[in-house]
Amino acid sequence: MKASPLLTGLTWLLLCQSAGEALTRLAHLGLPGPVLGMLMLVGLLRWQAVRESVGTVADALLAHLSLLFVPVGVGVMTHMALLSQYGVRLAVALVLSTWIGLIVTALVLRAALPRTSTSPDA
Repeated sequence: MKASPLLTGLTWLLLCQSAGEALTRLAHLGLPGPVLGMLMLVGLLRWQAVRESVGTVADALLAHLSLLFVPVGVGVMTHMALLSQYGVRLAVALVLSTWIGLIVTALVLRAALPRTSTSPDA
């Protein structure tokens, strides 16, 4: 009996995350376990069988992505008092940090891209 591609893909995801977590804790790395597991998964995606099964589970998870926002929404609703007390400050911090991130990204991109000459001599 052959295993379902969805189950196989989920197994690959959980194995990579667990291996990353174990390596991080055993080696006392400063990298989060899921990030290390994701890097392992990137290496495993070179194999067609892994790529197909992980693609199947990724499509299924993305189809139900909105469900992953339910716990966040419940958390916001249970902390409405804090949100009403600090909401304006949080909104300002979010907007400013987003704009600062965009500006820094634009400056780094501008510095990293090769400069092209606009003079007719070039």
